[in-house]
Amino acid sequence: MRKEELQRLSAAIRDVPDFPKPGILFKDITPVLGDGELFEAAVRGLAETAQGTSIDKVVGIDARGFIFGAAVSMILGAGFVPIRKKGKLPWATEIESYSLEYGEAEIEIHKDAIMKDEKVLVIDDLLATGGTAQAALKLIKSIGGQVVAVSFFIELTSLGGRERLTGSRVEAILTY
Repeated sequence: MRKEELQRLSAAIRDVPDFPKPGILFKDITPVLGDGELFEAAVRGLAETAQGTSIDKVVGIDARGFIFGAAVSMILGAGFVPIRKKGKLPWATEIESYSLEYGEAEIEIHKDAIMKDEKVLVIDDLLATGGTAQAALKLIKSIGGQVVAVSFFIELTSLGGRERLTGSRVEAILTY
């Protein structure tokens, strides 16, 4: 991505203090989503993180990862797979529990969403502590997928999430 695009994307991110609970500084991406040029730049940047590799499936993590992941899958000509919060998928699933910076949660994936040895690009909007992404990687590997990279629109480097994803290529468009 061009430096100018990165600066425009960063300038559009809105900081919301004490959301969803006191002490959390939430990075609001909705101004980026609401601007067609910025959204296109963000999606293109995330797709570029897979350059030089063949991708069979793009996995988007619930919920904002769906927004970016589905668009990236179209650019790459790959299938799209949602990883959802527990209880939202209608078919047989694998479930993984994890901790996040403000609580506990569970996510799930359809058992047949990724075939053995399919190459997967994981997309989410934000890497904070890494708990959600780590759980997603476990789910993908449990059903036979090969994770090529885990790509984020934003990484909060001070929270150390990247360290929880050792063994995986981690990419981020914007870092704070």
